[in-house]
Amino acid sequence: MDWNHYRFRSLWSLPVPPATVYGVLEQAEDYPRWWPQVRSVTRLDDTTGVLTIRSVLPYDMTFTAHRIRRDADAGVLEIAMSGDIEGWARWTVTAEGAGTLARYDQEVHVRKPLLRRFAVPGRPVFRANHRLMMSSGRRGLLRHLRAV
Repeated sequence: MDWNHYRFRSLWSLPVPPATVYGVLEQAEDYPRWWPQVRSVTRLDDTTGVLTIRSVLPYDMTFTAHRIRRDADAGVLEIAMSGDIEGWARWTVTAEGAGTLARYDQEVHVRKPLLRRFAVPGRPVFRANHRLMMSSGRRGLLRHLRAV
């Protein structure tokens, strides 16, 4: 087993139309406004940016995100990541009843030396840290959607 390889999936049920959710999720430079753990997003060009994230644990993760798919009709936003984490992440936004299901899938390898050093004993804590970040993101998105 590669202790530095992670797969994550989060499902967010949201009481607003899919087009609204997609419109917010495609504006990554605005994530820090509603997602506290997304500390900064620096746009490099139309398809690339540098993000710094930090959840409960006292370490930042910085990576370059490059858009590889943006398909509003399919409700898909996908990026490739390189830096402290390498891999990909994808939002898939679909109708769910009168609202939306936003599905987040991510597959990454950790490259940050400190986290690699603690890969085996830290794995359950790192996974919990990610869950907390995603839960906070959903709450922040709901607050943001209610405000707009």
